[in-house]
Amino acid sequence: MNDGLTFRQLALADMEAASNVFRTAFDAQLPWLAGLHKREEDRVFWSGYLFSNCVIWGAARQDGLLGVIAFRQGWVDQLYILPHMQGRGIGSRLLGLVTASHVRLNLWTFQKNAGARRFYESKGFEAVRETDGADNEEHEPDILYSWRRYA
Repeated sequence: MNDGLTFRQLALADMEAASNVFRTAFDAQLPWLAGLHKREEDRVFWSGYLFSNCVIWGAARQDGLLGVIAFRQGWVDQLYILPHMQGRGIGSRLLGLVTASHVRLNLWTFQKNAGARRFYESKGFEAVRETDGADNEEHEPDILYSWRRYA
């Protein structure tokens, strides 16, 4: 596919751009939760916790980063695509990088995030648990998804 996209593992120097993709996509998909954190807090989270604990890949064109995925053994921690680039296969390709090297994966998403839920379900993820949100910092009802590769 010659769409001008490149996919690569991101470095610490990329974390500001990665956190900007996250914030832009998060606020567009979940506007009722916008403003919970400042952009500087996002940068600290991406360059600190996520960079230290996850492998982070990005999808980019010459004009910049368009999507990111952060994952660790058994978990997808983050998957965000800029709103104007959603529906073009970028999320599928990033998730495919992870499913190719894992047998099982889990992830959380918010119950109200219907687009994310449809996306994950279309990729074979199954809902295994719903919560009232008491245990997440947003206090937003969420849902645990699980995926398993079958031989």
